[in-house]
Amino acid sequence: MASAGLSPRQLALRVGVSGKTVERWVADEELIPHARNREDASAALGVEAAMLWPKAVRDRLKTGSDQEIVRSYPYRSACPSTVWGELISGATDDLFFGGYTSYFLWSHVPALPDVLRRKAAKGCRVRFLIGDPEGTVTTQREGIEDVAMAVSTRVRTTMEQLARMGPTEGLEARFSAPADATNHISLSVFRFDDEALVTPHLATRVGHDSPLLHLRRRGEQGMFQRFAEHAEELWSRSVSMERPTHSG
Repeated sequence: MASAGLSPRQLALRVGVSGKTVERWVADEELIPHARNREDASAALGVEAAMLWPKAVRDRLKTGSDQEIVRSYPYRSACPSTVWGELISGATDDLFFGGYTSYFLWSHVPALPDVLRRKAAKGCRVRFLIGDPEGTVTTQREGIEDVAMAVSTRVRTTMEQLARMGPTEGLEARFSAPADATNHISLSVFRFDDEALVTPHLATRVGHDSPLLHLRRRGEQGMFQRFAEHAEELWSRSVSMERPTHSG
């Protein structure tokens, strides 16, 4: 204010606030005016608003592990299908689909089978970890959700789509182990190299009604890494989708 030749009262008139308000701005470093007032004050004083109130800038920027959160969605269905398509298309090394059913992918991503074939042919590892449609946890969850399209039906949709692709080198599909089914159905992890979409499933909600986080790896001990390790642990104990046959 001294450099601009303005008194608190004169600055207040320029901004449209009281003189006492400006005096409080000067006296209390923790007090941050509304964005419009910050802009008007900085224009009157001829300096950047960030110089006057740097805390407002720091509060707006993500720091630490928060930087890994690209965006959050209150519902999985609120995440645009274009995001799924772009993440799948952009991956070159590792595609991990760790939803208990993952059935929605086939409608979300146009020509998904062709995309996965091309990815696998170029050396990208493609994995599907799904729940056992005949498992106890699947049956229990169907009773909880009580919706027209049952969990087992959604799982079988994915199984049918994968079967139609035929043998594809680089593509693997397994059931989560029975002991891990509860952990699997409560948390879906979809990984695309160094990005992931993670859905923690709410108690009685179907997947598309549960929240979703879009994460991007920023370090070795962040949220992305923890979810990725969770997915790998489930995969390490997963079981073949081939069921034994009995004769006689």
